[in-house]
Amino acid sequence: MIDGAILLRLMAWLSPSFPIGGYTYSHGIEYAVEAGLIKNADGMAVWIEGVLFFGAGRIDADLFRATWTAVDTDDGAALADVVEWADALRGSAETALESRSQGLAFLDTVRAVWPDPWLDGWAAALAEAAIRPAHAVAVAAAAARLGAPLREALAVYLHAFAANLVSAGVRLIPLGQTDGQRVIARLEPVVVEAASAALSRPWEDLGSAAAMADWTSMKHETQYTRLFRS
Repeated sequence: MIDGAILLRLMAWLSPSFPIGGYTYSHGIEYAVEAGLIKNADGMAVWIEGVLFFGAGRIDADLFRATWTAVDTDDGAALADVVEWADALRGSAETALESRSQGLAFLDTVRAVWPDPWLDGWAAALAEAAIRPAHAVAVAAAAARLGAPLREALAVYLHAFAANLVSAGVRLIPLGQTDGQRVIARLEPVVVEAASAALSRPWEDLGSAAAMADWTSMKHETQYTRLFRS
């Protein structure tokens, strides 16, 4: 069982109210709705499931596991390698902005509220190299420093990732709040399965195959009317 204090900390870090600006990103869903690719709650659930299993959700799960392991074992070389991979594995300029901006905001906020000399040193090294860490990498590093179990921390991260996309869909399609919650409930076993798969998947399988999600993100860059930054 996860320690109660650790659970509360993870809930705070991955809450919609945590100041990383997650509500400003749709991960290409804004254009998908505009193009008629997502029309209702069922379409939203299927789209997010695809992102979790084949797109950025899959990549983030692998990066999260590798980062947590590197920090937990104090393997600086492995951590630097993961940070480099995370900096490259984005399908579009907007999803790169989404991940890096949230990652830096997350790391800055955690350091300001829950001081940790190790995180301060890592942040300084990243700044010197002009690197903004991916959101999954920043959260995983903080979770490992906290002592949060990998399986639970990863599942909570993926749930928060999915819930943020649902929130975008609620505003864009639009969906009612109850329908939004139905989608989140439908995605619960998907999140558990995605987390479990990442824990057993070899690092060599790192990558994605969600071409439509990448395409909608690229099209969003020139979309005429936009509410979201991605």
